[in-house]
Amino acid sequence: MIEFEECAQMLDEIADSMPYELYRDLNGGISLLPQLKVHPKALHNDLFILGEYIRNSLGNAIVFYYGSINRVYGHLNRDELYKQLVRIMHHEVRHHNEYLAGCDDLGDLDKIEIEEYLNKHKKI
Repeated sequence: MIEFEECAQMLDEIADSMPYELYRDLNGGISLLPQLKVHPKALHNDLFILGEYIRNSLGNAIVFYYGSINRVYGHLNRDELYKQLVRIMHHEVRHHNEYLAGCDDLGDLDKIEIEEYLNKHKKI
């Protein structure tokens, strides 16, 4: 398990390694919050939001949830965790860029994954 500050540093490093153009109009920036966030459709408090792309009256932002990341990936070593953080960052940046492009293909894929989760748990 890594500490909050180290997770924030890793996310900063990942963000800095990506082309700046991908952050166009991301005026709310990228942040890491300490809390664990359970997905509203979780059936057994077992589905966590690791990061999310937020659009509201204040602008566009990407938020990561340290508590959720730690719950899901806290058992990984630093290198394995870093790879997962890269994957999550790419996912959220893709949401932002798809919004700018006027599409939501990734949102559609996210909905399919939620439906698969719900269907799997209905069988249990």
